[in-house]
Amino acid sequence: MNHGRIIIITGSPGTGKSTTASIVAKESALPKSVHMHTDDFYHYIQKGAIPPFLPESHSQNLIVIEAFLEAAKRFARGGFDVIVDGIVGPWFLEPWLKAVRDHYEVHYLILRATKEVTMHRAIHRSKLDEDANIELVEKMWEQFNNLGSYESNVIDTTNQSIEQSVSTIKAVIEKKSSLLAI
Repeated sequence: MNHGRIIIITGSPGTGKSTTASIVAKESALPKSVHMHTDDFYHYIQKGAIPPFLPESHSQNLIVIEAFLEAAKRFARGGFDVIVDGIVGPWFLEPWLKAVRDHYEVHYLILRATKEVTMHRAIHRSKLDEDANIELVEKMWEQFNNLGSYESNVIDTTNQSIEQSVSTIKAVIEKKSSLLAI
């Protein structure tokens, strides 16, 4: 069977994940593609949901990640290019590394802009009140700021247009320079 690829596009809010992921999916080099927005999987929880940014949500978040990973793997086995759009920090990579061990091609791209640009882009988009949104965006920006061995997976979107970011993402995918390795 000819497997598709799984391409994770992540980063803090305001870095261009959803916009670029949608375009990358539509312009995929493969004949079939899907854009999986991970936030959708949180909306499936109808009772007992914990906001995913709270510390006590960790076990719930792992379940949600495993759910969309299973969906992503099924699409990939069907020959789809799977563009995963969401908050997938290094702290949640173990299930994805298992997929690599199971012979899936998994790319891991982290979009990052300067703190000032990220805050400007993200602050007024959320349904949260402005103070809570500022605190959340700052926290997420910090979490994606010093990634150690994953720094080489970062694409700086600070001064890029959406078209430039998409072009950079496509080039990184084609070079396979963002592959997760075990």
